Amino acid sequence: MKKKKRKSKYTPGKFDLQVKRSKTGRGLFTIGEIPKGACIVRYKGRKVSEAEEYNSRGGKYFFDTGEGTIDGNIAGNIARYINHSCKPNCEADGPKGRVFIWAMRRIKPGEELTYDYGKEYFADYLSKDRCRCGKCRVTSARPSRSR
Repeated sequence: MKKKKRKSKYTPGKFDLQVKRSKTGRGLFTIGEIPKGACIVRYKGRKVSEAEEYNSRGGKYFFDTGEGTIDGNIAGNIARYINHSCKPNCEADGPKGRVFIWAMRRIKPGEELTYDYGKEYFADYLSKDRCRCGKCRVTSARPSRSR
C-alpha cells in the first residue's frame, strides 16, 4: 500500500492568477475566489549577497527574508507583480529564507492581490505622499475640514 504524501502548508494552491494593468502599473489579479488563510504563490528568485544587493541598480524586486535577500526579478516569478497596499488582502511569510504569499481574508474573483511592503521598502522606493493604493487614494481625495 502506497502512503499518500502529506501536503505542506507552504504548498501554494492551484489558483488562476493573471498579470494585467492596475492603477499603479501592472498587478497580479485572481480569476477565481481565494479563501482566507490560503497559501497563494511563492515569491521566487535567486539569492543575492549583501554586496550584490548594494551594487544593484533598480533592485525593486528584492525581498529580505531575514536569512538573506531574494532578487525576484526573474521571468518565472509572478509574485513580483503583487503591489503594495496600506490595507492589503495578503501577507508574506515563510520558513528558511523562502517567501510565500498568504490570503489575509477571502479574496473575490477579479480582485488585485496586495501586501504591505513595509516602511523600509516604502521609504527607499516609494514616496510617502504619493502612495496610490486604494486606501490612500480615498484618504487623499477627501477635502480637509476647516474650523
